[in-house]
Amino acid sequence: MTKFWKMHGLGNDFVVIDASTSPVIIHPRDIANLSNRHTGIGFDQLLLIEKSNKADFACRIFNADGSQAAQCGNGLRCVARFVHENQLTQHTSFTIETISGIADIQLISYEKIKVKLSKPNFNPSAIPFLTTEKKALYEIALSDSNTVLQFSALSMGNPHIIIKVTDLEKYPVKKIGAEIAAKSIFPQGVNVGFMEIINPETIRIRTFERGAGETYACGSNACAAVVAGIVNYGLARTVIVKLLLGDLIIEWPNNQDAVQMTGAAEWSYKGETLRKEGRKELINNE
Repeated sequence: MTKFWKMHGLGNDFVVIDASTSPVIIHPRDIANLSNRHTGIGFDQLLLIEKSNKADFACRIFNADGSQAAQCGNGLRCVARFVHENQLTQHTSFTIETISGIADIQLISYEKIKVKLSKPNFNPSAIPFLTTEKKALYEIALSDSNTVLQFSALSMGNPHIIIKVTDLEKYPVKKIGAEIAAKSIFPQGVNVGFMEIINPETIRIRTFERGAGETYACGSNACAAVVAGIVNYGLARTVIVKLLLGDLIIEWPNNQDAVQMTGAAEWSYKGETLRKEGRKELINNE
């Protein structure tokens, strides 16, 4: 049996497993089974905490469909709370390694965890995004052939595009997000963010995440939205990002610096993976 915590950052929910002392083998098909909200645990991403030779901890991130992700801002806040609350560290400042690099963590409280992510990268090859030149804004035609949208494209360690809209509540996020995320110009998929600007210091976003669909919150997409808003729409360097279940504070001090995100991390319940009659255990310890 493998113990887990069910956690969330503003509704973006995770299963968190400590594999720092005992390695865990995870198969993509089993992650997809566990993520099912009717027959499994249900989650947007699975977070596997492991040892690191470069940082205090490492975290492998898996989407609900079993694919691996390079970065997850909300997830890192949950990992930060997990390792501190479970006394894997006594420190309130530490580092977590992901595929996209090493994130600095400052744990002020469990309601206020600051994560310093990577520097934004607008180079199309880094996203990756198949285009002939780098621009501040691109255009994309939808399948109805009558709609052309402008978007920003950047990497926050994982791929993002940001589309500015005027009425976020009524916008068809799931329909348009699913269409854009599947386009071949994004060979590794893309997280599609829809941003409504309230004022230079406040925005609202909704996100369609690759491998998960629309989620309640996406921390790295919130960072991408603020960066895109600073570059293209005159946002302030510190912005409150309003999500469906709460707010994040995103800071980008200057164009050469990393992006910082501050928000809460909560746990919902603790449990164990189960062995059903006639079925193998979904997650196996070795």
